[in-house]
Amino acid sequence: MNVLMVLTSHGQLGDTGKKTGFWLEEFAAPYYLLKDKGAKLVLASPAGGQPPLDPKSDEPDAQTEATRRFRQDPAAQAALGATRRLADIEAGEFDAVFYPGGHGPLWDLAEDSHSIKLIETMIAAGKPVAAVCHAPGVLRHVKGPDGKPLVDGKRVTGFTNTEEEAVGLTKVVPFLVEDMLKQNGGMYSKGPDWASYVQTDGLLVTGQNPASSEAGAEALLKLL
Repeated sequence: MNVLMVLTSHGQLGDTGKKTGFWLEEFAAPYYLLKDKGAKLVLASPAGGQPPLDPKSDEPDAQTEATRRFRQDPAAQAALGATRRLADIEAGEFDAVFYPGGHGPLWDLAEDSHSIKLIETMIAAGKPVAAVCHAPGVLRHVKGPDGKPLVDGKRVTGFTNTEEEAVGLTKVVPFLVEDMLKQNGGMYSKGPDWASYVQTDGLLVTGQNPASSEAGAEALLKLL
């Protein structure tokens, strides 16, 4: 079971002068859930190397069992520090792909031609794709085999407009995940803000927020 995890290389939070990147829990929880079930994991990002970590996800109140385990795991830290370049990844090597969120993907992965092609190739080959929190934003330009947006007519979720409002970034992000999924024809639904909520439709798994990252990985495992 070979699973690819794709992380953002984008570290600037718009023009606020603040940092962003990937959200630690959304990487650590799926990483360990999949690894403990015997998956071989490969990490990739657009630029390769160390992806930028959203500093807010490293604050004490954002820590979970998985993030604490990661901080005690030199092998996982080394793997994260040496992600492969997305352009060098062959979709055929993998059985599934998982995208952790954080705000970073809205800037780079959503527009990245290699990421778009990777998802389209995986889906066309009958392989599952999972994305949590802001990472469903990577589906923005992805087309299904029928040439329509991949999410068109599919049950999907992702970071809600009210959650974005709560973190004060509605006017900073390049687009709102909830709005984009609806505009692309997705049958968007959500649970309570900040609670775990996951949708699976065919080969596509989407999770609403950081709390959904482990459940999102479990849903991906079921498809595998």
